[in-house]
Amino acid sequence: MEAALMSAATGALQPILGKLATLLGDEYTHFKGLRKEIKSLTGELAAMEAFLLKMSEEEDPDVQDKVWMNEVRELSYDMEDVIDDFMQSVGDKDEKKDGFLARMKNSLGKMKARHRIGNEIQDLKKQIIEVGERSARYRSREGFSNTANASIDPRALAIFEHASKLVGIDEPKAEIIKLLTEENFRAPVKQQQPKIITIVGPGGMGKTTIANQVYQELKGQFMCQAFISVSRNPDMMNILITILSQLDKNGFVDTKAGSIQQLLSNISNFLVDRSYFVVIDDIWKKEAWDVIKYAFPMTSCGIIITTTRIKDVANSCQLTFSGHIYNIRPLHIVHSRELFQRRLFNSKEDLPTYLEKVSDEILKKCDGLPLAIIAISGLLANIERTEDIWNQVKDSIGHALERNPTIEGMMKILSLSYFDLPPHLKTCLLYLSIFSEDSSIKKNDLIRRWIGEEFIHNEGRYTAHEIGERCFHELLNRGLIQPGMTDKYGKVKSCRVHDTILDFIISKSIEENFITSLGVPVLTNGIQNKVVRRLSLHSNQGNSAITTSGLVFSHVRSLNVFGNSARIPSLEQFRHLRVLDLKHCHQLEDDNLGNIVRLLQLRYLNLKSTRICGLPEQMGRLGCLVVLDLRGNHMMKELPTSIINLGKLSHLLVDNHVKFPDGIAKMQALETLKDVAFSVQPMDFLWGLGQLKNLKNLSLDLDFEDALFNGYPIVVRQERNKAIVSSLCKLGTQNLRSMDWISFIQEPLCVPAIEKLINFYLATPQIPKWVMTR
Repeated sequence: MEAALMSAATGALQPILGKLATLLGDEYTHFKGLRKEIKSLTGELAAMEAFLLKMSEEEDPDVQDKVWMNEVRELSYDMEDVIDDFMQSVGDKDEKKDGFLARMKNSLGKMKARHRIGNEIQDLKKQIIEVGERSARYRSREGFSNTANASIDPRALAIFEHASKLVGIDEPKAEIIKLLTEENFRAPVKQQQPKIITIVGPGGMGKTTIANQVYQELKGQFMCQAFISVSRNPDMMNILITILSQLDKNGFVDTKAGSIQQLLSNISNFLVDRSYFVVIDDIWKKEAWDVIKYAFPMTSCGIIITTTRIKDVANSCQLTFSGHIYNIRPLHIVHSRELFQRRLFNSKEDLPTYLEKVSDEILKKCDGLPLAIIAISGLLANIERTEDIWNQVKDSIGHALERNPTIEGMMKILSLSYFDLPPHLKTCLLYLSIFSEDSSIKKNDLIRRWIGEEFIHNEGRYTAHEIGERCFHELLNRGLIQPGMTDKYGKVKSCRVHDTILDFIISKSIEENFITSLGVPVLTNGIQNKVVRRLSLHSNQGNSAITTSGLVFSHVRSLNVFGNSARIPSLEQFRHLRVLDLKHCHQLEDDNLGNIVRLLQLRYLNLKSTRICGLPEQMGRLGCLVVLDLRGNHMMKELPTSIINLGKLSHLLVDNHVKFPDGIAKMQALETLKDVAFSVQPMDFLWGLGQLKNLKNLSLDLDFEDALFNGYPIVVRQERNKAIVSSLCKLGTQNLRSMDWISFIQEPLCVPAIEKLINFYLATPQIPKWVMTR
């Protein structure tokens, strides 16, 4: 049976109920004396879980209920840690012991464990009762009732792309272009100051979209171009490197970063005799502009567009080069209707007449805010199209927009969209608050994080990753995340979170103690005496020292480190860790990995692009590990032999020079295996690969021209070829759905058609014969 879901609403209550049921099973019959207490505790927790789920649908519970909900969630995490420790200790003692003294010691250990868990269960039950007595428990109440979600319209993503970028921007776009091209503000010539326009307005008004549309139309008239986002906590070194790399696409590879002063000098010298068009998006502080402005020579032929929410920043930009400020306006009601209707209906549909009045009333509350219209239409797209239901939505928006039609009103609408989500989607959305502003979040990496956190799991014939894909696209369709990069087939490969939505989910995460972020000044201030559950460490501008005083880390479940200069905390204090992401941590060395093998609850481990040479031989102890990402570690040559004992490992990602030990056939949980080069693998691997019956995604590198075709005798070549073909034949009749095939072999392999294959990427001078037979 799959593990129960972790949830932002109910904490660890679902997993606890599943583990208590396990303690009542046959495996733990020697704990008979505890069964009565466990059953009583289970009943109490089940009632609490049901109540928490009901309360999580209320947009504005009273303060007393909020306190009670937080106390129960916090207690649930501690309870799961206690139960996990107990089950682990019993599991260790169940191993066969040789010798009389060893067996006696084992029996005494079990007795102590049974006594300890008995006391702890009684103590937990006592705490639950005390929490309940401090609040009016299980009060029945009526609130907004969510209509069951309709199926997601598959065209919603395309409509979102079109609506958010095009509707209502023609007029402001034309006005800005006119300002840039009028006689006293035309495309600049030499010996002029650069021309600058600053677009200012609240978040979600479309500043970036308009700036980008002007940029796309005019950039071809200039010798070089750049478009960069600054964000609230800018890494100035990275911003200047990005500007230089976009402007000087050919020469940048030979340029050393140096200091900020050196980068400013390099950019300025490069631009002094060139025409350029640069967009500096989302500036929050005058101090950031006061650095960036020195990249642009005072006499040069350039155009600069800046965007900001803050008038003081806009004034500062304007004064630098005597430019213009363009105040962005809300959408006209005509454009609001157009955006609203395009988001909800295809080109062949019209708004039903019986919904026209309520639609106008909803749009009146949105007051021309594009993001608010997108958010509310995303909500309406998933409920029944009746006047009564839409009136309920309208009435639930409240009156905040009528009082203050800016950020407060938009937050209210975002709140309504958030509370319409089912619990697992709320949790998946809140988790995005671990990322910093303007992050490009890769879809597959995000889904694997969700899996590691136990937010999603297998459901029937669908794998956890497939469920994650559905969650990702549902958040896209609702307009709560924005599409980023796409592949050549138009499939979204990454996303980003709009600043306003990020502000909202950060506030919710803090309120529910779901995520704690350190290294982000606006979020770090005031954090003290707090038990941390999920920790996100951000290191910017080379500042590796992050204050952690006053925080309790002994119950941290997730540790995510961002920034290659971050100082990695000792893992000894994180013994209940489930998720560990140290991607790009250049300070990570092999010595830091010794304590990883003690993290017995670890489910997700990302060591991508660090500087480690190998993994500890005891890696096989991590029996809960589901995701392991080791890509980008060029000094790692092979995996430890114990890795084949990771019976739950579903996603394994390595570089193509990494050698596997014998025994790959034991890893039956594997669904994803990337990027494997056959040339370095032993024969056991080549034969055993075909026995992985659950493998769905495989990335192969068959480029072993030197090693295989020149280094091996012909008999060995034939035997290895036979093993490869045999394994691919077997995989083709099982569950393989996606395969990347990279090969520069001059001698083609003859492989039968892989009948269930859905995605196939081929990089080879010769097409395999089986491809031509499909």
